[in-house]
Amino acid sequence: MKRGKLLCLSLAMILLLTACGGGTPAESAQPSASPAPSETETAQPMAFVLPCYPSGGFHPITGTNRTNLTLSPLLYRGLFSVDRQFRAQGELCESYTVSEDGLTWTFQLAAAAFSDGSPLTSAEVVSSLELARKSGRYASRLAAVSRVTAGGGAVSVALSRPNGNLPVLLDVPVVKETADPLRPLGTGPYYLEGEGDALHLTARAGAAVPLTGIPLHAIGASDDLVYAFDAREISLVDADLTGTNALGYSGRLETTDYPTSTLLYVGFNAQSGPCRDKLVRQAISCAIDRKSIAGKLLAGHAAAAALPVHPDAADFAAPPDSALEADPEQARALLSQAGWIGEDGGKLRRGRSGLELTLAVNLENTYKVSVAEALAETLDALGCTVTVSKLPWDDFLAALQRKNFDLYLGESTLTADFDLENLVGPAGVLNCGGFIDSETNALLDAWRSARGADRTAAATALHARLTEMAPVAALCFKNGSLLTQWGQVSGVQPTQRDVFAGLSGWNIAQF
Repeated sequence: MKRGKLLCLSLAMILLLTACGGGTPAESAQPSASPAPSETETAQPMAFVLPCYPSGGFHPITGTNRTNLTLSPLLYRGLFSVDRQFRAQGELCESYTVSEDGLTWTFQLAAAAFSDGSPLTSAEVVSSLELARKSGRYASRLAAVSRVTAGGGAVSVALSRPNGNLPVLLDVPVVKETADPLRPLGTGPYYLEGEGDALHLTARAGAAVPLTGIPLHAIGASDDLVYAFDAREISLVDADLTGTNALGYSGRLETTDYPTSTLLYVGFNAQSGPCRDKLVRQAISCAIDRKSIAGKLLAGHAAAAALPVHPDAADFAAPPDSALEADPEQARALLSQAGWIGEDGGKLRRGRSGLELTLAVNLENTYKVSVAEALAETLDALGCTVTVSKLPWDDFLAALQRKNFDLYLGESTLTADFDLENLVGPAGVLNCGGFIDSETNALLDAWRSARGADRTAAATALHARLTEMAPVAALCFKNGSLLTQWGQVSGVQPTQRDVFAGLSGWNIAQF
């Protein structure tokens, strides 16, 4: 039984540390520096072409190919989309009502049709949400959904516990299944045509899009994707520029970053060792220069954050900018309050014990190793003795499961409502340090169920408690990056779930 529990935890950790909240691991890329164009230089015209993996299938719910999933917003829409401030925007939902207890949401559907001309009905919405509840991509975010029912042009979603921001979780694509399980129909502005490697997107009649057709370039492997972009055979790629196993793009390109809910943070062992003392955890958090980590170590492809909520998120009162900078004097004061006193040579001691810390990090991501080493230098300057334990992925997971660390550098893609239960809740899969606090749990429940103006007040109370208890130290939220051929596209406004957001406003230069 114990071995089975550990195996389940390991599998969950793999899913949640890399793609918590329904995302799949993104293909990574580190572009080579391109020389700045001269004032008289003009972009070389080319056709607007997008990549696809024909063998990977195009189902937006059960599919796993990242490149094909990037195309999904062109083909499919959900009840809602999520904007750059992580707010829900109505798509296939025209309006909704919520029961007094917050457990039943009823969504009235907008008039829409699939690409074959058949009207959208509540049956397709129900079947899509039910399929999503069982999928690896969406199951975690929909875990509190107990029942989905249809009736009268509306869909009702019953919850096992209230969530005042449920719509932001319902950007699940709505599909109409066909004889081909890999190519369902959608209600998006384009539909897929062709067979084999000869595929293209065709705009639907009346769609507000800049192009009536988009050719798709068939890709078979990651190396092919890099070559196709470098050779200007495709127009854009979606990338994680600070990811593990980065692909190497080069040539004349433009990079447009967009906010994501992928949090980089320091986790603490709250059950044993020096970090079981909240004052030590607070001190470590105070000592961190988050601006430097986001701006220098992650090359600006991140947004510094003092709390595990994106600073751009709506209904969130971000802490003052000073909270993003290191405060070593405050850190020393907190350590002194915890009994750690600096002696000759600057090393902190409490009685006969020195303040010795082990910081675990996955060695396969060079950016994370750089961050871990910088954190170690910062803490060494305070008088701590820090050992950076650089571990392969499997060994890193094992160290987290065994709590064989004082600190660890973690990464998790949170859901768009920034629910922190998995991170700080007593049964949270990401709560590797074993943090337990009943007041935090109560505040988390109160925040989750709050709606409207009450939600901001509830968030403020929750975040104040998190600052006091410091179960984790947020560092930053990583950015996603849309790479486009230089001079071909302007007006892009990508979001985490849709790099084609605002497509009607794009300016695309072609032959």
